[in-house]
Amino acid sequence: MLLLSLLVLLSGNDQIKTPAGYDAKLYQQAYALCQSAIIIDGHVDTPSILDEDKKIDIADGTSKGEFDFKRGKAGGLDAPFMSIYLDADYQLKPGASKAHAERLISMMDSVIGSNPDQFAHAFSTSDIRRNAEKGLISLPYGMENGSGIEDNLVNVGYFYSKGIRYITLTHGKRNKIGDSSYDKDKSWNGISPFGKQVIAEMNKTGIIVDIAHVSDSAFYQAIRFSSTPPVATHSSCRHFTPGFERNVSDDMLKALAAKGGVLMVNFGSYFLTEAGNQYGERRADDLDLWMKENGITSRDDQRYRTERERWTKANPYPFATIQDVVNHIDRAVQVGGIDHVGIGSDYDGVGDSLPIGLKTTADYPKLVYFLLKKGYSEENIKKILGENFLRVWEQVQKTAQN
Repeated sequence: MLLLSLLVLLSGNDQIKTPAGYDAKLYQQAYALCQSAIIIDGHVDTPSILDEDKKIDIADGTSKGEFDFKRGKAGGLDAPFMSIYLDADYQLKPGASKAHAERLISMMDSVIGSNPDQFAHAFSTSDIRRNAEKGLISLPYGMENGSGIEDNLVNVGYFYSKGIRYITLTHGKRNKIGDSSYDKDKSWNGISPFGKQVIAEMNKTGIIVDIAHVSDSAFYQAIRFSSTPPVATHSSCRHFTPGFERNVSDDMLKALAAKGGVLMVNFGSYFLTEAGNQYGERRADDLDLWMKENGITSRDDQRYRTERERWTKANPYPFATIQDVVNHIDRAVQVGGIDHVGIGSDYDGVGDSLPIGLKTTADYPKLVYFLLKKGYSEENIKKILGENFLRVWEQVQKTAQN
């Protein structure tokens, strides 16, 4: 009934414009579905953008970044998980990761506190639904890199009290918890002994185990060690990017689904297509050869910068499309099942590599349009948009309470 009412409302709303080339009726259905469904985006890096530029105001709107209140509401977004991102460099100094996490959390607490008519904390699934009914965008927190735990299990409960509801076990480098997909050093051979304790403490506390970024061995081990379903908050299907360990293979996806977890598809072009994935490596190889041939030893050299600009102009970035995102979602559904797929855009985190047509949080209706066009039912689309993740979160909550 709610969806029907929204369609009637939208039929007379000139502000909801159908994008060029889209079927108007189907797009209006997609837009209405986004407004009625609970949309959970598993990973949005806005805190780092705000930390870099204090002038940005996501309440009033901004020309920088991919998320703010206006664009979030336009896309029907209810809960973008704010990434409390901890660069691997902080691991080099004891206490630095924890301190940076505290600083980012405090900053986001201030954003929410200063804009109570737009944003709200979300510490549970019921908070998400309650805030959505009020027209507020929930800003739950996820810690991207378990290095913030330092070497003290007490910090798991501490960060839970600060609002952290998932922890990405590793990031770009091996840490005290386990091995990273991006790091050649795999000396833990997966999850460390301390990491196993961290996972158990997360289960006990009510924090979701996020296995985006971990090595393959760590992925399987985390699934085995965790008493609750893990999630991969911003990963895609390796089927389309062979050899890219950061993405999830079919076998890994089957193991995740068997545990009840969710793969949340990343929108970055280099996660989606082989061409996008190989672009950066091809550019680096070509420029390294140019430097050698021209006797250039520093990338700070203006001649290098000029050549890099020339190369980039001559070799435009091969942006993925919305259809590529749909392909990953569809592959994940085929392999893992409809109950084990979500979205984790990585908005504000993948630079300028976002697909054509999915450049900001206002664009979710375009993705839903193509899912409808492919034949997905509204019920199943709602699962992908948020209900699958909410199911996992509820299970994690119940396990902790028991």
